[in-house]
Amino acid sequence: MEAVALFSFTASEADEISFQKGDIIKVTEMEDDSCWFTAEIQGKRGYVPENYISLLPHPWFAGQVSRLEAERRLRWQDMGVFLLRESESAPGEFSVSVSYGDRVEHFRVLEGGGQYCIWDESFCSLNRLVDFYRTHSIAVEKVVLPQRPSLVPSPAVPPSV
Repeated sequence: MEAVALFSFTASEADEISFQKGDIIKVTEMEDDSCWFTAEIQGKRGYVPENYISLLPHPWFAGQVSRLEAERRLRWQDMGVFLLRESESAPGEFSVSVSYGDRVEHFRVLEGGGQYCIWDESFCSLNRLVDFYRTHSIAVEKVVLPQRPSLVPSPAVPPSV
């Protein structure tokens, strides 16, 4: 996820990264029991303090939602209604769940070297991956464009996401 720096931060440990107020930061891991996020800034990875940044709001990010819960939310929605969630089978990874009307398909988002992909296209952030698939079919067997995020609220989604 992308975040904006609310304040400047100077790293004091080797595993932290510095940033300036207003910088766009790519958050790569968020742990519930920590005040630090793992992030990437200009190709450097390290920890950033959670309270120094603000996650950019995206109604399509559902957080820790199970595959079953995603299906419950999306089944019988219009084709293309979707959500992006943390993968329950592969911690630290993500999945995109998309309504096909009568059923829901799940797509694993592969991550490597700071890039995210579902098929052949790679992106530097999940935001850009979602933007791409709004105009390109996410499905192979027929055209399915993730157009509108699922608007069913979840108690597991923090208000700032």
